[in-house]
Amino acid sequence: MPALLVATLLGFAGFSVLLPTAPLWAVRGGADVGGAGLVNGVALLCTVLTQPVVPRLLRRLGWGRVLAVGLLLMGVPSLLHLTSDALAPTLALSAVRGAGFGVLTVTGSAAVAELVDAARRGRAVGLYGLAIALPQVVLLPLSPWLADRVGFAPVFVLAAAPVLAIPAALALGRHLDGRPSAPASEEHARVDLRTVVLPLLPPMLVLTGITLAGGAVLSFAPQMLDEAALVTLALVVVTATSALARWRVGALADRYGARRFVAPLVVVGALGSLLIALSLDGPSVPLLVLGSAALGIAYGGLQNLTLVLSFAAVHRRHYGTTSAVWNVGFDLGTGVGSVLVGSLAAGLDFERALLVTAAITALTLPLALVRSRRPAG
Repeated sequence: MPALLVATLLGFAGFSVLLPTAPLWAVRGGADVGGAGLVNGVALLCTVLTQPVVPRLLRRLGWGRVLAVGLLLMGVPSLLHLTSDALAPTLALSAVRGAGFGVLTVTGSAAVAELVDAARRGRAVGLYGLAIALPQVVLLPLSPWLADRVGFAPVFVLAAAPVLAIPAALALGRHLDGRPSAPASEEHARVDLRTVVLPLLPPMLVLTGITLAGGAVLSFAPQMLDEAALVTLALVVVTATSALARWRVGALADRYGARRFVAPLVVVGALGSLLIALSLDGPSVPLLVLGSAALGIAYGGLQNLTLVLSFAAVHRRHYGTTSAVWNVGFDLGTGVGSVLVGSLAAGLDFERALLVTAAITALTLPLALVRSRRPAG
């Protein structure tokens, strides 16, 4: 577990530092709000396209090599951003980073399921989530400030941090590759759509709804808010409450069950986006803080709960597929949120764009009430 946490911490540090600043880099090069929204949208589209093939790569090439390549794909292009702020090369490099991020996300969440038994999985997912969230707490608010006050060069250097995680990735690989796996006939069996993928869709779509809203705020806070202090405040509140919720809700899920917390958090997330939208007409700092806290709690808590529910719905031999499906939901929401809010803001304004994200989150509430059967097949 320590090697996984180190690789996760450094990998997500590289991702987090560019989430709000890569769009700003494109704007500096002449892109409008819609073009800026494409930066994270393209990155996460490539993430989503990569994720379904990762389980097969892990079986064929081993955990260490696959994760090391993914970290390289994240880190090296980050430095190459310094060569041009034009939109086309920025999108191309974002696509490569997105592919590497797809490897990191699927490998990381699948490794948690492999390393920890089901009875302690909520806490383990919480600890894994904390390793993801801590870089966001520090770097999401810091990176726009750093780009504005010092320049983009140190931001892109920080974004190369995933390369430093390669030794940890190889150590994790040595541990996992030596573990007994599911029988070959089961490991390579065709994934049955009805018994494996369909039960994963409700938690995946709930996750998509909240990450669409949360990802939009994390991507566009520097453009939504005129004052740098308000940008920092909003990002700190969202990321800090998200980290705390993602960490602590795991113990509650182990004790009381994950499902009972999902629907209330969907409601909290929709209300959070609504309050942030209302806060922009003023702006109102109390509404901004309250909305950011509500959105952060739902954003972090639902990440933990939907992952726990997803692993509970399948047998061990399908953990790789489960990790891929869950991560597709996460990154699809973040990517669509970036493109959707960027497009709506370009034609309307950020207030109405966020109202749309609140409505989309609320529409996932019926899915939060769906109960998946214990795995079959």
